[in-house]
Amino acid sequence: MIQSVDRAIRVLGVLQAERHLSLSEIAARLELAPSTVHGIIKTLQAHGLVLQEQGSARYRLGPAVLKLGNVYLDTLELRSRSLTWAGELARSTGHAVRTGVLLPDEVMIVHHEPRPDGSRQMPEVGIVIPAHASALGKAILAYAPDQARALEAGGPLRSMTRDTVTDPAEFRAELDRVRADALAVEQEEAVIGECGLAAPIFDSSRTVVGAIGVVIPMLEWPAPDAAAGAVREAARAISRELGAPGWPVSPGR
Repeated sequence: MIQSVDRAIRVLGVLQAERHLSLSEIAARLELAPSTVHGIIKTLQAHGLVLQEQGSARYRLGPAVLKLGNVYLDTLELRSRSLTWAGELARSTGHAVRTGVLLPDEVMIVHHEPRPDGSRQMPEVGIVIPAHASALGKAILAYAPDQARALEAGGPLRSMTRDTVTDPAEFRAELDRVRADALAVEQEEAVIGECGLAAPIFDSSRTVVGAIGVVIPMLEWPAPDAAAGAVREAARAISRELGAPGWPVSPGR
């Protein structure tokens, strides 16, 4: 590992989590000398990855980060394959649809299909959700045992609401249920008032590469069986387009 590159990535990660920070705050969070962080910040600024706020000593992510993110989305086959099926899933269920991929301990939304009722909704592409507290994350982790073990080894599971599953044994049991049903459930674990269903997506190498699911208001929970079936069918269809030999695929195969 190249230390300077690792530190630069960590600076970007801190700014992503905190939005805007001073040099001393960044240095404190990374436990690095301010002089070291100053050099990294200036280098990132030169490439547009970090900006200093006008009239302030605080820094935030720069527009070049968005450019890199857009390139990533444009080259992500999972996203392109899910567009049609996400739209159909939203129409058949009446709910918003998310397609996500796994980061080390979070799920990033790579496609968001709004509710088809015409109501005003915020775009969600690029947002991240704790993997253990989301249906999308559980759908992926159930078929990615190495990542699931790494998540547990990384420390206590963070509580987002009073319903977040944080006990490791309970979480493992929940992943067992996901494998049994090929369907993950989330009930106000990440956001109060928000529930969801999600199913895993596989590629031609039998690897789980993401998940697709619906976002359901608590007032409309529990979801009907038809919604669960529609989520599974969307995941199966996308997996087929990605070349998966079957659906679902057993973990470790």
